[in-house]
Amino acid sequence: MGRGRAKAKQTRVARELKYHSPNTDLAALQRELAGNKRTSDDDFDEYGEYVEDDEEDEEEEDDREAGRSSPPGRR
Repeated sequence: MGRGRAKAKQTRVARELKYHSPNTDLAALQRELAGNKRTSDDDFDEYGEYVEDDEEDEEEEDDREAGRSSPPGRR
């Protein structure tokens, strides 16, 4: 017992949302969508210093997987 009230409230809220749309400020929505346009490269500029480190790590990992534990020429 006790689920009847909760279910009735959910039904009432769902019906209200379905049939009564809230007022939408279209001008504010347009300003938000047209806001400051940045290129995708700008989003990651601050992380540029880490890119080289990741590539070096991947090369070292590839060497280990290939069975080479030290760089070529140092065997």
